[in-house]
Amino acid sequence: MTAPVVRFAPSPTGRIHIGNARTALFNWLFAKKHGGRFVLRFDDTDLERSRREYADGIETDLNWLGVEPDMIVRQSERFALYDDAMERLRAQGRIYACYETQEELDRKRKRLAARGLPPVYDRAGLNLTQDERDQLEASGRKPHWRFQLERTIVEWDDLSRGPSRIDCASLSDPVMAREDGTYLYTLPSVVDDVALGVTHIIRGEDHVTNTAVQLQLFAALAPDAAPPTFAHHNLLASASGEGLSKRTGSLSLASLRDAGMEAMAVASIAVLTGSSDSVQPFASLDELAAVVDISHVSHHAARFDEAELAMLSARTLHLLPFEAVRERLAAFEIVGHNAEAFWLAVRPNLTKLSDAQDWRRVVEGEITPVIEDEEMLRAAAALLPEEPWDAGTWRAWTDAVKAQTGRKGKALFHPLRLALTGLDKGPELAALLPLIGRVRALARLPAAG
Repeated sequence: MTAPVVRFAPSPTGRIHIGNARTALFNWLFAKKHGGRFVLRFDDTDLERSRREYADGIETDLNWLGVEPDMIVRQSERFALYDDAMERLRAQGRIYACYETQEELDRKRKRLAARGLPPVYDRAGLNLTQDERDQLEASGRKPHWRFQLERTIVEWDDLSRGPSRIDCASLSDPVMAREDGTYLYTLPSVVDDVALGVTHIIRGEDHVTNTAVQLQLFAALAPDAAPPTFAHHNLLASASGEGLSKRTGSLSLASLRDAGMEAMAVASIAVLTGSSDSVQPFASLDELAAVVDISHVSHHAARFDEAELAMLSARTLHLLPFEAVRERLAAFEIVGHNAEAFWLAVRPNLTKLSDAQDWRRVVEGEITPVIEDEEMLRAAAALLPEEPWDAGTWRAWTDAVKAQTGRKGKALFHPLRLALTGLDKGPELAALLPLIGRVRALARLPAAG
């Protein structure tokens, strides 16, 4: 395979959610795996609803996931290319003016539905005479423009779904431009795919029908070039089966980040949910890229479970080496020569990285010791070794306490944990004790009798 060029093309009309991330990651991981390039293309031709702050937010969300574009393109800056494409289609006789209002089109669709027929546009605009068009425009009507589809069956080999076909006779001629001259999704998408040399289009299965239309447009606008290869993956839904939406903020990446979810866990669950590969933690996108195969994605509905993500996030956190979290820990003022030892000690007990702050308070701050067996704890205080301490100090100390008091098992270890941490469970005390240190440990134990 030659180095692929892929694109992720969100419309900046809201924050992207985990379902959008699924598409972005499939594209980025495919490019990474095959030495290709990833283009972030903002489909912002809807000037009324598109917002720069949403575009900036999408870049932030992708960067959080580790998805770094090789190029960023904004369709709002490329209208000259689309104007040129329209002229070429006009010269080929492939576009035509239509004058129906939205209300008139809705009535046509309802009449067809009442007769049990598909809501296919009747090409009334194609049959208008010049006099009729002149009269409509004189009355104040402005045309929208449609692309005349060839009534043929379009076939392609889908990387995800296998051999696919659409009978274009069952489709309405798609609108290319609105009455105000602005473009809808279809034409700019194909023009940019040609101009940017996109080789593979990986997107959700809700675009399958669009593919037949776009392949006809590719043939009209770039007849000498091979069209891109398509792959249509299944969509993510919520655990209850509801669709996700940018406009409602449902399961947005921003909300998952604010909730403390690990980016790699979000990436893993986004692409592996509904595939033949098991959802498991990965430490890096390189590792994830090695196992993700767009051809292995199930054709059945994929339901995303927030509870599963929370568990996967914790498991992902437990894999991370200190260097991967050094800067994030520093934001919590967890720094210094003990920072790595602290991380390795508390890491297995974290659900979210922010939980490290709680254990930092246990190690370095003021706690309320829980005294369960005062007699044993006084003996333990008297036997507490002098520093320096290391990973073997806990074993040596508890062996000495056991020998003197006869306590063993839970009767030995549980009272020590309660006194030293104020909690009944937590990180291994062999790792935690050297971080607490002798001065704090003695202060938390009853004075030696």
